[in-house]
Amino acid sequence: MENPIPWWVSQIILAFLAIFFIIFGIDLLYTAYQLNEPFSFIMTFFASNLIILISATLLFSFVYKIVRYIKKTKEKEG
Repeated sequence: MENPIPWWVSQIILAFLAIFFIIFGIDLLYTAYQLNEPFSFIMTFFASNLIILISATLLFSFVYKIVRYIKKTKEKEG
């Protein structure tokens, strides 16, 4: 039985989810600079950077997979 949702639709949904977490990480980074306690600042700063880096890596991989899929289908057609 074939999956009712095409493969590239799930990749686009995951890419939008990664964009959401990048925006969340940037907001958390902005919030870190508003904190007065040094320990809280350091923990929030590194947590936000980790969220941003992981989300950006995932976004890159999802976009790369979609581009590779499009190139492969164009090669088959032409």
